[in-house]
Amino acid sequence: MYAVVGCNECGNLWLLSDPDGQESATCSRCGKRHRVRKLKRFYTDEDRAAARQARAALLANKRDESESFAEVAHVADLERQLEDAGVDDREYLEESGLDVAEIESAGENASVGAGQSSARSREEIVRDAVDCVEEPTESQILAYATDRGVPEDAARTLLERLVRSGDASESGGRYRLL
Repeated sequence: MYAVVGCNECGNLWLLSDPDGQESATCSRCGKRHRVRKLKRFYTDEDRAAARQARAALLANKRDESESFAEVAHVADLERQLEDAGVDDREYLEESGLDVAEIESAGENASVGAGQSSARSREEIVRDAVDCVEEPTESQILAYATDRGVPEDAARTLLERLVRSGDASESGGRYRLL
């Protein structure tokens, strides 16, 4: 079971999994601890995707963007469209005149040299940035990600996607994972 709940302190909306099995929950934006039974439930569903869609609709309504939201596809469909948009890394590198095989080899050598069994995905790097940087502002997150090989535009897109999908929140220019 998933519930879209709201903080009475800062107005943040977030997804709460298993709301009937928890005593308390902490707001992902302001950190206020709430008793789950006292939280207002705006929407409940067994399906996480449905709850994410409901949260997105509530956020759009809160920002007077209901009409715009009604014109877009389901949140999950938008994520798939984002994945399919643009050029992939290989095509980008080849069109830039770079030797893809040499780059892949260098990446494998760097991973093995660092004692890692596999490289982190771009999304994992952006999630790490939100979680690890001292001040998780957009510029700090982008700097962290670009230092680890994620192009700035891709990092920005991934950060926006995390917020839209309900996996992260932004308040006052600072980001948090949910």
